[in-house]
Amino acid sequence: MAPVIHMPEPLCLVKNTNGRLVANPKALTILSAITQPVVVVAIVGLCRTGKSYLMNRLAGKSKGFSIRSTVQPHTKGIWMWCVPHPKKPDHTLVLLDTEGLGDVEKGDKKNDTQIFVLALLLSSTFVYNTMNKIDQRDIDLLHYVTELSGLLRTVSSPDLDGIEDAADFVSICPDLVWTLRDFYLDLEAHGQLITADEYLENSLRPKQGTDQGLQNFNLPRLCIQKFFTVKKCFIFYLPTLRKKLAQLETLRDDDLDPEFVQQVADFCSYIFSHSNAKTLLGGIKVNGSRLESLVLTYVNAISSGDLPCMEDAVLALAEIKNLAAVQKAIAHYDQQMFQKVQLPTETLQELQDLHRASEREAIEVFMKNSFKDVDQGFQKKLETLLEARQDDFHKRNSEASLDRCSALLQDIFHPLEGDVKRGIYLTAGGHRLYVQKTEELKAKYYQEPRKGIQAEEALQKYLQSKESVRDRILQTDLALIEREKEMEEAHVKAEVLKAEEQRMWVAVLRQYQQMMEQRQRILQEQVRQMERNRMFQHPLQQRALDLRHHCQILWKITEELEICMKINEFLRVAEKTLAEEKAKRESSEKEKKLHEQKVKKLLKKCENLTRAFMEFKAKMTEEIRVRESLLKEMNERIKMLKAKMNNNNESKQNTEMTALQRPRKQ
Repeated sequence: MAPVIHMPEPLCLVKNTNGRLVANPKALTILSAITQPVVVVAIVGLCRTGKSYLMNRLAGKSKGFSIRSTVQPHTKGIWMWCVPHPKKPDHTLVLLDTEGLGDVEKGDKKNDTQIFVLALLLSSTFVYNTMNKIDQRDIDLLHYVTELSGLLRTVSSPDLDGIEDAADFVSICPDLVWTLRDFYLDLEAHGQLITADEYLENSLRPKQGTDQGLQNFNLPRLCIQKFFTVKKCFIFYLPTLRKKLAQLETLRDDDLDPEFVQQVADFCSYIFSHSNAKTLLGGIKVNGSRLESLVLTYVNAISSGDLPCMEDAVLALAEIKNLAAVQKAIAHYDQQMFQKVQLPTETLQELQDLHRASEREAIEVFMKNSFKDVDQGFQKKLETLLEARQDDFHKRNSEASLDRCSALLQDIFHPLEGDVKRGIYLTAGGHRLYVQKTEELKAKYYQEPRKGIQAEEALQKYLQSKESVRDRILQTDLALIEREKEMEEAHVKAEVLKAEEQRMWVAVLRQYQQMMEQRQRILQEQVRQMERNRMFQHPLQQRALDLRHHCQILWKITEELEICMKINEFLRVAEKTLAEEKAKRESSEKEKKLHEQKVKKLLKKCENLTRAFMEFKAKMTEEIRVRESLLKEMNERIKMLKAKMNNNNESKQNTEMTALQRPRKQ
């Protein structure tokens, strides 16, 4: 069982000595001994507004926290009273009463802010005690302190920075109980009665609109609603006559206004029933020792100067909110640009248009979230940051364009580079083909979309990098053209020499032709001589032709003789056949006689033919002998003529060759 803490009276937890906050070791020792979860209720408000009275009633006492009705405030720093929780036996109720704000004797707004912030950070239920009604000054002050508390919490506990989960944020923020003292207004709106909670809700409700005045009006309300997710409002009428307020500690409830007594009772009941234990990030419940650590952490942070030192709460609030507004505007600008811009842009104007649109939206975000940027210093700072962002996008756009164009050029001109390596353009006329191909690839490059603003510059740089290649092709082309010219000149010279040689040969051939014509005339004379000789030889040739004719007749007779011999053979066969038939046909005499007559006629005809043939053969034999002797004599004469003609031709050829050899030597 946890030990019971006995504190018969409050003890100063944080001393305020000459404007410096110092934790009281004795109070810290008491806290360190508490092992139960603690419900921390802190109250903050102007001095001499009855804060201590409410804390005494929460402690179940009429006395404890000092109550004074004089013009001089009594409570200094932060006072603590640890009592058993009346409705949660396993919890300890820690009541924190704070030094009143706005003390004219102190005159240090910084010290008021430090106490306000420290009470807000330590509490699980924060009681904001104001007078009469909810006004704009109270809202601005509460907003400013919530912002400073968030900053101080982040500085003193770096692990709390960047909380994004809503449940974690709610768990570390206290509940807000707004108490309105000496309330004299009617709870009525638009002709209808409203509750105190509705009055608080209406006071914190933002208005519709986008102008700067409404934004300044809405900003603190939105921040308070976000910081305090649980809000409650209590109104308190004047407890008694003003002349009796000096004895408020000694007055019984019967001496007080019954409505006031009931309002205090409702207030205490709500605190006891709805206040939760102090909780850290991650749902860790705070006990006495953890609360001690928080006190030391926050007091040391404030003492080290981490809490912003500003004379005017409005100026402090404006700086915090305007810095946040600038960051939101920059974040919105970055988000819009990353979503809309597809690098590289086709033109610089396209990027400029997207920048202007995102810039307008970013300025609208800033105007919506800014607060009292009177001299537009933060807006100018935003514009400077946006210009820097614009320059960065221009740089990235140029780099993206250059990368895109370099990749395109490499892809498009790669085949050309391959042809160059293979020496395709190292020929006569190769430079013209290379330039033509380059122009075709340039046209293809220009047709590619989304090259960006570096398209032309990247192309020119690439072409400049290939100047040496083009010069080499040009030099090779010129050298080959010069070589072709030399070859053409040599060819022309060769053609001239060839023409000269042809002219020489034509002259030689003309001379040879003349010699041939002369030889032809000689030959023609010889032919005429041979014709004359042929006239002498004509009778002999006629006789030879007749002899040839007789030979042909002889050959024909020979063929007919052979036929007759075949017929004779056939007759012998027929005779033999008839003999055989005769034996078979002895009975037919008439037929036999007829057959014999036919055979006799055939035999007689054959004998006549044989006799004629023998006579013709003897005649032809004699004729052939005579003609052979004549042919022999003619052949001998022809041989003699040929020999004579050959001798004449050889002598003429030798003479002509001698005549041809003489011009060549010349």
